[in-house]
Amino acid sequence: MIQRIQTLYLILSAGISAGLIFVFHLWTNTKGVKVFALDDYMCLGVFLGSAVLSLIAIFSFKNRKSQFVLGRLNILLNFILLVIFVTQSLNLSGETNVSENGIGMLLPIFSIVCLVLANKAIKKDEDLVKSVDRLR
Repeated sequence: MIQRIQTLYLILSAGISAGLIFVFHLWTNTKGVKVFALDDYMCLGVFLGSAVLSLIAIFSFKNRKSQFVLGRLNILLNFILLVIFVTQSLNLSGETNVSENGIGMLLPIFSIVCLVLANKAIKKDEDLVKSVDRLR
């Protein structure tokens, strides 16, 4: 079952959470320095935690219920990351020189979309198995 479409979505989510944080910056401060996830340890931990949850969900393909729960926990973790980014951007708004938000602040949204699609595919597989079991 590792060749299913939800595996592709979960790999994509793990790649977004673990790989793209080193490519795209989160924001630019007033001094013009680009801030990456490596500079903020809390954001780095949440991003890497999300990637680890996605990888654990990939390899728990035999238990679809736990895979679905891990997907939901990962979505919740990405929403927490979005809240951190929103509070960070609201704290920066009171300064005289306006900081620029980077595309890295959108990475949790892309990850959430992939996780929702993966959970939808997992649910579809679970419903298919239940309908086959009902026929026996």
